[in-house]
Amino acid sequence: MSFLHDLRVALRSLARTKGLAVTVVLTLALGIGANAAIFSLVRGVLLRPLVNRDEDRLIYIQQSAPGISPGEVPFSVPEIQDLRASIKTLSSFGEFSTVGFTMIGLGEPREVRAGVVDGSYFDVVGLHPVLGRLIGPPDDGPKAAGVVVLTYRFWTTTYKSDPSVIGKTVRLGSGFGDRSATIIGVLEPSIPYPADTELIANIVTSPHHLSATMQNGRVHRMTELFGHLAPGATLDQARAELRTAYGAMIKDHPEDYSPQAHFQIDAKLLREQITSGARTVLLVLLAASGLVFIIACSNVANLILARTVRREGELAIRAALGAGAGALRRTLLAESLILCVAGATLGVISARPLLAVLSRYASRFSVRALDLTVDSSMLWVGALLAVIAAVLLAYVPHLPTANASQTPGLTSGGVRITGSTSRRLRVFAITQIAASFMLLAGASMLLKTLLSIQAAQTGLDTRHVLAINVPAMSHGKTPEQVVDFYKESIRRIEALPGVNKTAFGIVVPWRDAGSFGPGFQFSGDGHVRAPGEEDPRAQFRTISPGFFAALGVPIIAGRDFNQLDGQSKDPVVIVSQTLAQRMFPNQDPLNRHIYWTDPVMKFVPISTVPHRIIGVTADIDDDHVVPGPTITVYNPFEEGPVFGGRLFIHTGANPYSLVTPVTRIIRDMSAEQPVERAATLEDIRAEVLTPDRLNTVVFGVFAAVALAIALVGVAGVLAFSVSARTREFGIRLALGSQPRHLLTGVVVEGAVMAAAGVVAGAVSGYALARLAGSYFQDMRMPSAAPVVASALVLLAAAVVASALPAARAARINVIEALRSE
Repeated sequence: MSFLHDLRVALRSLARTKGLAVTVVLTLALGIGANAAIFSLVRGVLLRPLVNRDEDRLIYIQQSAPGISPGEVPFSVPEIQDLRASIKTLSSFGEFSTVGFTMIGLGEPREVRAGVVDGSYFDVVGLHPVLGRLIGPPDDGPKAAGVVVLTYRFWTTTYKSDPSVIGKTVRLGSGFGDRSATIIGVLEPSIPYPADTELIANIVTSPHHLSATMQNGRVHRMTELFGHLAPGATLDQARAELRTAYGAMIKDHPEDYSPQAHFQIDAKLLREQITSGARTVLLVLLAASGLVFIIACSNVANLILARTVRREGELAIRAALGAGAGALRRTLLAESLILCVAGATLGVISARPLLAVLSRYASRFSVRALDLTVDSSMLWVGALLAVIAAVLLAYVPHLPTANASQTPGLTSGGVRITGSTSRRLRVFAITQIAASFMLLAGASMLLKTLLSIQAAQTGLDTRHVLAINVPAMSHGKTPEQVVDFYKESIRRIEALPGVNKTAFGIVVPWRDAGSFGPGFQFSGDGHVRAPGEEDPRAQFRTISPGFFAALGVPIIAGRDFNQLDGQSKDPVVIVSQTLAQRMFPNQDPLNRHIYWTDPVMKFVPISTVPHRIIGVTADIDDDHVVPGPTITVYNPFEEGPVFGGRLFIHTGANPYSLVTPVTRIIRDMSAEQPVERAATLEDIRAEVLTPDRLNTVVFGVFAAVALAIALVGVAGVLAFSVSARTREFGIRLALGSQPRHLLTGVVVEGAVMAAAGVVAGAVSGYALARLAGSYFQDMRMPSAAPVVASALVLLAAAVVASALPAARAARINVIEALRSE
């Protein structure tokens, strides 16, 4: 009951200082709300269990070749067959290949991102249908009927959860042929991995998967592999057995595993693999919110400490009347609890809309954030932070003793700051500056990176080029008829008003990045490999005449393709400038020959005969938003092969005004032809940069909020210091000191606190970055420029924040100051 009494007393006491109470509650709400929202986000994305059955035994098997590709390398069918035959720690395997289909027969013709799976896939990954059934063992084999399962999000968004889609037949087209398939089910809501797919089909729907090249080509890698741990087996045992079997494969087939590529195999739990892309950014975001909480608590601690100094007389009287240290501390704890509970309540309320905003931000890194819902974790995180803050604030002030001779509050009516209290005030202010500096330096680094990326010259006329996906439709057509379709499309589009040039290509820059992996090995006239060296790799692109003019890229030497190229017995290519310089240094590359030497060419319809170079073009880096040297070979689309299908339209008018007439032209030629994803190259590049831009904005907001709180804290400390030193300043003025000297002294005091905070923040930030670098490989130290800029901003802002209390010190009235006691 005594603590309830303390709470009632605390409420009356806080009611007399409404301004202070409101400031403390709002500051704590900011710190607690941000942490509650971000913890809920981290928990939902990184810690929430998957819907997959038996997920703690579901693994993802990774193949990589860091010597030629920074990412993962899919498996080939022969590799999977070898692993199935030799691995005992895994009870079953599931196969998944990412394929692009055109789907006809269910509403508008459309491009769909699809997965092609074997009959054991869904059983291995432990997923269930919400409608119909999933693909199973009876759907395996070349004689099975084509079947399709829709993913839940695709079904609900595109077909409005219409159950009548079950049983309908669609036609799935790819560059290798068309197949009919029946929709047999809808997959339960789950995390799409390894690709964000719209539908999943059985192997028979993809003619290429049934071909001998796919079945027999060990270097023809395009399948992801999942496994289920056998009873009693551990992940470490499975990993060790996989590496042993993989080593035997490399030994038995050395010609298929380049020593320079450093082929490796690994395995990890599927949940770890799914969350790996978002883990770093979310943990950094959690650390940032932690710094905001530290800043908020430090700021509130200063306010509470200042209030305690002002009420020292009250506390001293209570001590003199017999109140013990425990009773006084309990009084302070009651006040802190009221403030912190109010702050936490407001923080949790504000965390809900903040979580919605952060979820949309995090969805750029993990699709798990799209399905995030508010749960009880937000409440107990808010409660825990409130208790931590309350205890901290209750034990910040120094309590008076019952000895009146030792208690200035009983002997003087003025405000006195002891050395201990002054040090505490400055420590809290320096802590705020240090935490703000770390956030500001991080945000500055992100801003610098973003600005450098945006300023990078692409070499393309991004503003005036409209890219449209018009995928190749081979159903009932010969390869020549497919080419003729695009030629006629280009002719009709170029007749539209405002169109300067139209051309065909197989990838849209940046949006289709990585479509052809690390490229293919090639060689050329006179090229001699050094001992142990392998042939270089080049990207392969099929284009129409006018492609470079449409994208605004100059041809440096030679000529462009014409309508006869690809039809003569003298096959020709155009190469990038970097390829010409590296392959034929100090020589004229025109009329020299290059040819493909990659073993995978046995399995793809690309000619390996020598091709004569007729032109050299400026480099086009269509994989990276910050362009680098590119080694690229361009093939005339009359020769083929024609994959993908993208049209590029250069115009001096508004590019988006052409979408409707272009769609009408193509649909008039073929009613089943998808026409999708029209966008300028400028907007496509901006879309690719969206995660970097969001990172900069989010961390910039955190840094701005932290900086504002910290500067208010510095100004508050100095204002309180000036208030407590009113008599001292009056005496100094009476003895002849100039007001400007007082002003300078207070400003310097603020600058010194800021400098100490910057140094503390730099040391702490360096230590944290080193620690984080040992866990996250992509963590990097900021360069000197953003660190120095952040320090200068903080110092300048601290000086400005010090100006108001400094001006107050300079305006002190001598007579009133001397009478203040």
